[in-house]
Parts: sequence; C-alpha cells; structure tokens
Amino acid sequence: MNLPQLCLPKRILMTADTLGGVWTYALQLTHALAALEIEVILATMGAPLNDEQREEIRRVNNIRVFESRYKLEWMEKPWDDLARAGEWLLDLERRLKPDVVHLNSFTTAVPAFEAPKVVVGHSCVLSWWQAVRGQPAPADWKWYQFQVTRALRAADLVIAPSRAMLRALESHYGPLGPAETIPNGRDPALFVPLPKENFVLTAGRLWDDAKNLAALVRVAPRLSWPIFAAGDAPAFSSQTPLPPQVRVLGRLGAQSMASWFGRAPIYALPARYEPFGLSVLEAALAGCALVLGDIPSLRENWENAAIFVPPNDTDALGHSLHELIGDPGVLALFAERARLRALEFTPVRMATGYLSAYSELMMTKVPQGKGVLQTVA
Repeated sequence: MNLPQLCLPKRILMTADTLGGVWTYALQLTHALAALEIEVILATMGAPLNDEQREEIRRVNNIRVFESRYKLEWMEKPWDDLARAGEWLLDLERRLKPDVVHLNSFTTAVPAFEAPKVVVGHSCVLSWWQAVRGQPAPADWKWYQFQVTRALRAADLVIAPSRAMLRALESHYGPLGPAETIPNGRDPALFVPLPKENFVLTAGRLWDDAKNLAALVRVAPRLSWPIFAAGDAPAFSSQTPLPPQVRVLGRLGAQSMASWFGRAPIYALPARYEPFGLSVLEAALAGCALVLGDIPSLRENWENAAIFVPPNDTDALGHSLHELIGDPGVLALFAERARLRALEFTPVRMATGYLSAYSELMMTKVPQGKGVLQTVA
C-alpha cells in the first residue's frame, strides 16, 4: 500500500456477524491488513461459524477469532443479549488491548471502550423499511431507533460503505458526529470471467423483499433465457409458485458462487434496498453485464456502468433483459463497463481508507498507558 505518514494500529478488535455480507467484508479487510502485519481480533456474533467460515479463517494468518452466539440488534428481543455482548467485548479489550475497536453493528458501540471506537453502518432496519415497504417502520421499532441513535452518538467515527447509506443514517437517527464514506472492496483474483452461458443470474437472501426476486419471477416467462437464483429462498419458494424459467440454486459456497458469476453473462438485481451491494461487485468482476434497481446507492457506484430499472417497473426490467439477451454487442459493452468500474473497488483502496481513519483517531484519542504507535512513511 502506498500510505502517507500514518500512525498505524498493531491490533484491531473487530466485530462481525456470521449471517450475511458483513462476514465477507470483515474477512476481505482482514486479508488486506495482513500486508502490514496488523492483527485482527475478530469477535463473531449472530450464529455459530459454519464449516466454510472456519476454513476461510484458517487461510488468514493475522486473525484471532472469539466466537459467540449473541443476538444482533435486528433480531427478536435482542437487548439482554446485546448487554452481555457489550460486557464480553469490554473484557476482550481489557485482556487484549487493541489500538482500535471497529464495530460492524450499532448497539455494541455503547460500552465505554478505552480505545478509539469506529462504528460502520452497513444497513439498518429503519432505512430498509422505508425503502422496501415505502413507509416508516412500525412503532415496535422505536426502542431499536433509540438504541441505534445512542450508539451512533457514542462513536468516535461513523463509517458507511456509500454516501447513500450515510445519508440514510442521518435521516433516521439525526445528525452524526465525525463521519465518512469508505466503499467496500473485493479481490478480483477471486472472480474470473469464464466462458459465458445462456442464463440470467441473481443472488442474495431471496426471501428478503429488498432483493426483489418477485420482479424477476414475473418477467421470467417473457425471456428466452432461464433465471438462476442463488441463495436461501424457502419462504419465497413455498409461498409463490415459481415458473419453470426460474431455478433456485439454494445457498452456495464461495467457490461455487464465483463459478456461477463467471459463467453468467447477466447479473440482475432490481433491488429496492442495497446499501452497497457486494454481490453486484463480485458479478461485475466476473464479467457480468448489470441490470440493477434504480436506487441511490447503486447509482452512486455503477452510474454509466449498468442498466438501471425502477424496482417496481417489471416492464422496464423485462425490456432491459430482453434487449441484452438479443444484442451480443450491447451485452459485451455493458459487461466491459461493469468490470472496469469494479476494478476500482479494490481491497487495497478499502484498507487504505480504514487505515487513514484509524490513524486519525489514534492521533487524536490516544488512551492512557499506550506506548509509541507504529508509523509508516
């Protein structure tokens, strides 16, 4: 990494849930920090690690993992669990003495950590509800709103993966203190374009209305190519009969998913809500043309490199997919544009942004008893 004169941490305490894209993000950032011999203490929450996640950890040489099953703030009745999680994290900090605490969920930010505290807002229930349901979240979520607001106020720095997500946090929880945007990154070596086959791919938590699988189901009978959907979709599949043109692949491992991306000529995600979109980045790196929901975060990252459709306009979605399928030249053009844009979202760029943020915090909030901090020219 080409870094200016910085105070760098030697050790970071980082939380990560094991249930979604935050896990991928945390492992990718940890890999990138390994180049500078920065140790990451990864405290996991949400669910036990699965076999694939344990194998991923074994391939990282700068990581120590402390596993828990504490609930996340969006789960049912999580607050007692989260109080215990805060005590657990404080104990880890006392014993392991990290230079920075990097929290990838909100309410674990409330405890009084000694080290500088970064809170990353990857998504939130209130912005999800507004985008997907078109109305404010029900009154049941008022306590969640209070707790997240409290956590954001407690942060030394708030980070979001897109300007759109940062604006959403400000909209739903009020003015933030110090805040910045650092886009996520992915290693292009993991997503190689392969000989393309005739199908459209989508991926993600397919039961989540934010992903808008329903729109693809409605347009599928009009297309000459089938639609393959990778991800968990038990509720959707059982409640909505799927046409034969839609084939649910289920939850795939990382290598299998990369293969599907590599063979797919088109990746369609007519999302209603997507604070960053790691799956979009992975598909673009693998040479897919992109058809995306026309929402601020995806526009921010993929303007002029994707075809955008209003999430509720199935006619526009069907027309865009039909045009790409029928015109190999246009398909190749948008695939090239997407890959060139994707190559800008590197792990090095992501890690450099975080290291700059860590450094600034460490220089302005050095805990008592800390020694001389590592510097890099």
